[in-house]
Amino acid sequence: MSEECKEDSLCVEKDMDMDGSHFIYRQISSKSIKSLDYDYKRCVGCGICVDLCPTKALELGPMQEISTGLDAPPVMMDLDKCTFCSMCANFCPVHAFKMTGEGELPEEEEFPAFDSYVRMNEKCLPCALCKAACPEEAIEVEFTFPKKEEIAPFKEGAEGEIEIDTEKCNFCGLCAEFCEAFLLIEKEKTPTDPQPFDMLLVDEDKCDYCVLCQDLCPEDAIKVKGEKRGVAPEIEGKVTVDDEKCTCCTWCQVVCPYDAVDIKKQFKGELKLIDVNVDKCDPQGCHGCFNVCPSHLWYVPEAGAKIAAKSDYCTYCGACVNACPKDVMTVSRTKVNHTSVPDSPWAEQWKDAIDSMLTGKRKHPDVSRTLEVEPEAHKEHIEIELPQVDGSLLKLAKERIEKAKPLLDNVKLRMMIEKDDPEKLSDEIKKRLN
Repeated sequence: MSEECKEDSLCVEKDMDMDGSHFIYRQISSKSIKSLDYDYKRCVGCGICVDLCPTKALELGPMQEISTGLDAPPVMMDLDKCTFCSMCANFCPVHAFKMTGEGELPEEEEFPAFDSYVRMNEKCLPCALCKAACPEEAIEVEFTFPKKEEIAPFKEGAEGEIEIDTEKCNFCGLCAEFCEAFLLIEKEKTPTDPQPFDMLLVDEDKCDYCVLCQDLCPEDAIKVKGEKRGVAPEIEGKVTVDDEKCTCCTWCQVVCPYDAVDIKKQFKGELKLIDVNVDKCDPQGCHGCFNVCPSHLWYVPEAGAKIAAKSDYCTYCGACVNACPKDVMTVSRTKVNHTSVPDSPWAEQWKDAIDSMLTGKRKHPDVSRTLEVEPEAHKEHIEIELPQVDGSLLKLAKERIEKAKPLLDNVKLRMMIEKDDPEKLSDEIKKRLN
């Protein structure tokens, strides 16, 4: 704290630190600390925070260069302008900003934020597809049913047959989770084919044809001839979505064979390619939109157009527009899904911030009439010799002042002080003093 701060006053200071890819900004008072953590490696450069910041404290970096390899923060902050209002943190679609506070803070209000989510409904088994398909590694699946070895330990020398019906198998992965005789072969996922697995193999050296996998399979895709040993367990487990990593890209929803994923995105909107500019695109040399898109929806068709998008995946953040040097695409938003705006002194600012994400227009304080004054040059200190004071005359002056004080209680004289000319007033005062 500054030495100028006194115990009975509220002093505020700001500082900035770095921790790996995190810029950590702090607002420190004598009673509390607010921290704004900005992870520039997670930031996609959509610019939403820049556009809605009420004090213009944020500035978008050179996104075309950043999207093609420049290691630099997509967003930079003027710490002196930041009020730590948390708008950037509440409305960052990829959670690159996080606001925390500690100490004696005012009663915290529930300011609005995105009302978006990815949830598994009652149709979820669960299975392994959503976790494997998620491009952000935001999904974890914990299976709680017992494994094959716990129910029917491996039996040496067992004979039988096992067959996978590839027409029925949807690569849910439950058999592989249950028994180590099954092996799922992963493949490269693409926007047009997000299925994470290509093949299901059986290592018959590890299979003892216990028949349990046949009973476990939800698609009736496994047929086994052998000795049945034990009872297949009920499919049980838990799917967890990490909201800090999830971008609501919908890949999990697309691959789920059971319609078990409910998604509400941050925005409703539209992604369009500009036909006259598509031919200017160089997806091999640039790849900017590929690199920044949090939904991983861009791809190069096998023939025809130079670039294409799986627009159903789009979250309408606009990062691709900022990254593209040829204006190949446009993104428009028609709705912001957000929580309610509480009745507070800052409610209008929050409402305007939400509206600006649709209109692109943000209201800011009018500073057009602000005057900028040139700072004065430092003046050289000059010693001034004070005049000598005659003590006897000072005493006489004080006596005269004390004698004149009662006159000020006179209403008529006070009115003369306010209205009459100085000469008339002086004559009246002399008369009364004499």
